[in-house]
Amino acid sequence: MGARKRITAEQNKEAKKEQYFARLCDVPTSPRKMRLVADMIRGMEAFRALGVLKYSNKDAAAKVEKLLRSAISNWEEKNERKAENGELFIKLIYVDSAKTLRRMRPAPRGRGYRIRKRSNHVTLFVDTKTEKQN
Repeated sequence: MGARKRITAEQNKEAKKEQYFARLCDVPTSPRKMRLVADMIRGMEAFRALGVLKYSNKDAAAKVEKLLRSAISNWEEKNERKAENGELFIKLIYVDSAKTLRRMRPAPRGRGYRIRKRSNHVTLFVDTKTEKQN
């Protein structure tokens, strides 16, 4: 590894120590369906978002709820204290598409219809209210 690349990698590593996030990879849901859930909670206070996700009837909401609990736990682990109600908020959440499994379904007259089974990656960042205002 070259010197410039190593320095950049070390800077990125230091920057990640001050960020609190969780990633969920290869979720077998289409990115469009997952983005609907992500848009529901974007910018919301963390514990309020947990309540919204818990009572949502979308299948993707259960996966995002588990991811949010993981991000809160990561914040608590790095700060060595419990998160209080109203302290954390969802700073950033985004959904990227992942691998698409391609399948064929038999169709009339010897043809085949393509089926695309999509999946996605979700990344969720949490932060404190005080840092947002500064």
